Amino acid sequence: MGTPGTAVTDGNKLAWMLDDLHVPGVRFAVLLSEDGLRIAHVGAIGLDDAERFAAASSGLRSLGKALGEFCGTANAVRQNMTEYDDGMIFITAAGEGALIGVSTTSEVDVSMVAHRMNELAGRVGRELGSLPRQH
Repeated sequence: MGTPGTAVTDGNKLAWMLDDLHVPGVRFAVLLSEDGLRIAHVGAIGLDDAERFAAASSGLRSLGKALGEFCGTANAVRQNMTEYDDGMIFITAAGEGALIGVSTTSEVDVSMVAHRMNELAGRVGRELGSLPRQH
């Protein structure tokens, strides 16, 4: 994903956490807060679009939570996957209060992306939990 948006600037210091999502067919990945604020991004997406993607991903995640009751009692959302004509959007929880969102082409290995996202989610949760707090 060595395309626009990968440079680590002051507003994108945590982009390195998303490096494991360098999988054929992945357009970009965004690390976001559960309330829809972009934390970091990598791949073929600019800052403005990454912020819009983060907000929309948070909304989609909330809709998934609202539908959880229809899958039985006390179901937490594990992962949202939405398929479009030209690709997919994946959203996975990544620690307390954080999410990872990924956009792919239609030619992606879905199981590989889901697997990498789930592995990364655990690591991101640990990293975000251990970052020094700023006052």
